[in-house]
Amino acid sequence: MNIAKLTRLAPVVLGYRLDAALPVIPLALEVSPQRLQARQVGCAAVHAHPRGQLIYASSGVMRVICGRDIWVVPPSQAVWVPPDQEHEVYFPGDVALRNLFIDPTATTGLPLRCTVLRVSPLLKELILKAVRIGEEYRPEDAGWRLMQVLLDELSQAEETPLHLPMARDGRVMRVIEALLENPEDNRGLDHWATLAGASSRTLARLFAAETGLTFGVWRKRLVLQETVKRLDQGQQVTRIAFDLGYQSLSAFIEMFRKELGASPRQYARQQQDE
Repeated sequence: MNIAKLTRLAPVVLGYRLDAALPVIPLALEVSPQRLQARQVGCAAVHAHPRGQLIYASSGVMRVICGRDIWVVPPSQAVWVPPDQEHEVYFPGDVALRNLFIDPTATTGLPLRCTVLRVSPLLKELILKAVRIGEEYRPEDAGWRLMQVLLDELSQAEETPLHLPMARDGRVMRVIEALLENPEDNRGLDHWATLAGASSRTLARLFAAETGLTFGVWRKRLVLQETVKRLDQGQQVTRIAFDLGYQSLSAFIEMFRKELGASPRQYARQQQDE
């Protein structure tokens, strides 16, 4: 998938408002790539703001880039972006976006780096309730107390490790960009070494040094991210497996279960139930 071709939003001004009396500023947006393109909304540059941000889609899937990491984020997860951390958000399809901009005075206990967090049913309901309240609350009233419960629940949310580290080396990035453009391409290191302009041994060493993962593990994570996205789109597991280069459906299901703790069908069902 070519991230340069995906729809993304301009930075939101709420992220720059500092006000300890509003520890959480919620924002709901309905994002549609077709509508955005029809209105000729351009792509935003990488940006950062002094408020932390929880980026959550109650429906649809996003691709979020923080520093040298990429996540595909389904509705069961959200990305926490700490204050002043550069990031971008891309939307390959329609998304019901529910953002929380959190004042720096209220980020105690939250991760100091970009992190994907599991959204429990309770956390989801707190986020949706916060969006309904908006900014219409004051210290010590019911809305304020709900925001405090939301922050407590957020600080206890479970982290998920399914992200794709990027690289700085141009040879590795040529391979990464090609695979993001075409996740179905399951050719081995010898093929990619030609594209990179390096030997397969050098490319393997560079992949490990630049991303912290072997080429095989990196590509497996890409397959998992792509599977999560396609499950959200309603694609059949068999089609996904063979499209992503697996010759055996059972091998694909076992790989998915080992990495994410459930079969693809069970995982998709869990997303619907969250």
